Amino acid sequence: MKRMLCLLLMVAALPATAAELTVSAASSLTESFRDIASAYEAAHPGTKVDLNFAASGVLLQQVSRGAPVDVLATADTETMAQAAKGGLLETDSRQIFATNQLVVVVPTGRRDAPTSLAALAGKGVQRVAIGNPDSVPVGRYARAALQDAGLWEAIAGKTITTQNVRQSLDYVARGEVDAGFVYASDYQAMPGRVVRAFDVPLKTPINYPVSVIKDSARAAEARRFVAFVVSPQGQAILRRHGFGAP
Repeated sequence: MKRMLCLLLMVAALPATAAELTVSAASSLTESFRDIASAYEAAHPGTKVDLNFAASGVLLQQVSRGAPVDVLATADTETMAQAAKGGLLETDSRQIFATNQLVVVVPTGRRDAPTSLAALAGKGVQRVAIGNPDSVPVGRYARAALQDAGLWEAIAGKTITTQNVRQSLDYVARGEVDAGFVYASDYQAMPGRVVRAFDVPLKTPINYPVSVIKDSARAAEARRFVAFVVSPQGQAILRRHGFGAP
């Protein structure tokens, strides 16, 4: 009996296993969501937020194939709409939580940096990093802007396709390309290594939606995390990282 009592006391003394919440977010949200996850864990002891970052299209593929994801945050409404159409989202949980700006960046120290989309077509620019338009929202935004300006055909041959916006940013920072399309928040994530050459005009605003995944095993916790993202504390973190208000 004493031995059984000791075992029970030992088990009771063990720390409770933290509830794990899996959040899949667009690559451009890396720093901001790391800070949001830390703040959320501090506000809700016993909860562990596991973050998964990738291009929005890749995240959608993962969720559609049954990856155990609780919350999805993408860099465009199109990808989230596809998730909704596929029946992957919890009803009425989808909402816009941030906005962004498309910009062109160049390596630090570059002379005669381009100041417009038309300048990218000039001889001084040989390689331009752009996210894959088929799976990366920043690539779709960039292609749309170039098409609207009548410059896509002139620049398409110069493009270096990347897997996500952070790869484009890294290529620019290392000087492997002459310019790259990224978000304003990404530029802020690498100060001193890239220069913001100019802002890119867009007809469609860059909105970031977040939603609870329908088959989440932790739906209540997932809803609480989404509520935190749109709360004043979550929004303050996003503003600090260069995102605009929804």
